[in-house]
Amino acid sequence: MEELGPHTAWSWGVVSGPSFADELVRGLPTAVTLASPDEAFAQRAAAVLHDGNLRVYTSPDIIGVSVGGALKNVMAIAAGICDGMEFGNNARAALISRGLAEMTRFGVCLGGKRETFMGLAGAGDLILTCTGQYSRNREVGLRLASGQTLEQILHSLGHVAEGVHTAHEVMRRAAQLKVEMPITCEVDQVLSQGQSPRKALENLLSREQKAETL
Repeated sequence: MEELGPHTAWSWGVVSGPSFADELVRGLPTAVTLASPDEAFAQRAAAVLHDGNLRVYTSPDIIGVSVGGALKNVMAIAAGICDGMEFGNNARAALISRGLAEMTRFGVCLGGKRETFMGLAGAGDLILTCTGQYSRNREVGLRLASGQTLEQILHSLGHVAEGVHTAHEVMRRAAQLKVEMPITCEVDQVLSQGQSPRKALENLLSREQKAETL
């Protein structure tokens, strides 16, 4: 939207959701969200993309879908660290749940809709990226937990891991907005400041007791 302007003559949209390309090209069932400020365009584009194995939902929430698509990568790095440290299924589920709350706070503050984060572009994509075997960002977390340096990981990964660059930028924006983002903060500390993965998880576990909120 910043590039095209609010009154662009071009119709456009954002597609996001739990969709590993490897499974999509093999024709395995997949569902995604297509967000656009132009409802008619969204419906036409969804109809073109929609087929027997790909279900496309529409949404007007460009901000929410975009934030979900970006922040789930940061949470996946955290989940990879958690799995790599062998903290168990309980810890991973808690991290995903609190990660979703964190994503929602940030996205709503930017103007996104809370319900978007409960859908495919929020919870759906987050769960997949934090648990799936094809997740590059989760792989970064796993390797960090094994003791590899970020430089070593990025050199050998062979693919872009978007969360590596997203974490620091999100923390910069969160500071401006005064949005609390403890998981993103710890991931950023590991990636940018060389904090150990174990210390990051210990910091999260030692936070003061509070009521559960979104």
